[in-house]
Amino acid sequence: MRILFAVTRIAVAIAITAAVVAQLTTSIGFWQGRGLADVTSNVVSFFSFFTIESNVAAAVVLAVGAVMLLVRKGANDTTLYTVTRAAVVTYMVVTGIVYNLLLRGIELPQGSTVGWSNEILHAVAPVYLLLDWIFAPGRVPLGARRIRPILVFPIVWVVYTLVRGPLVVDAVYGNDFWYPYPFLNPNTSANGYLSVAFYVVLIAAVIGLVAAGVLWISRRKPRTRLMR
Repeated sequence: MRILFAVTRIAVAIAITAAVVAQLTTSIGFWQGRGLADVTSNVVSFFSFFTIESNVAAAVVLAVGAVMLLVRKGANDTTLYTVTRAAVVTYMVVTGIVYNLLLRGIELPQGSTVGWSNEILHAVAPVYLLLDWIFAPGRVPLGARRIRPILVFPIVWVVYTLVRGPLVVDAVYGNDFWYPYPFLNPNTSANGYLSVAFYVVLIAAVIGLVAAGVLWISRRKPRTRLMR
């Protein structure tokens, strides 16, 4: 069982990495085709997508988890790794939910979209991360207070996005601002920052609920004492 999950984790980590690289390569080609000699700012913007950051973290967590399954034999995962994994699972599940409910079919400011890459990053990987969390061996139970570190990154990301947005010039589309997702863009939202605030609160609630569910799952079949 441990070998099966180790191999699967490596395969999914490779698939995620390939998907990110394929989309980045395509985006760079798109930007250069628009006559941009310096694509540095656009590359930074590319890695400012919550989806990309979550998937990069997922690939790393899966790779580390595969090694732990093979090296630690029958031992449980460390608490640090389990908390980190719980956070990444939360982000990936939220990525899947938000994209498929709010963003599917909407053009994002990343250039030409790679179809198969898009599906891996927004559908395949989130589903696998959740299944891996439920069924893979080694997980230790986590107490409810572990929700706090899980929420740190989304809060930092929202602040970063809203502060950076009006300071970045979108050379590709000729805008004096750049936001990764339309619902965070006060310039195009129906009620400006009021609409943005609504979506931020809504998605924060979704993240909190998903995180609580992820922690609850960790306690269903405890293999060690509860980590409070």
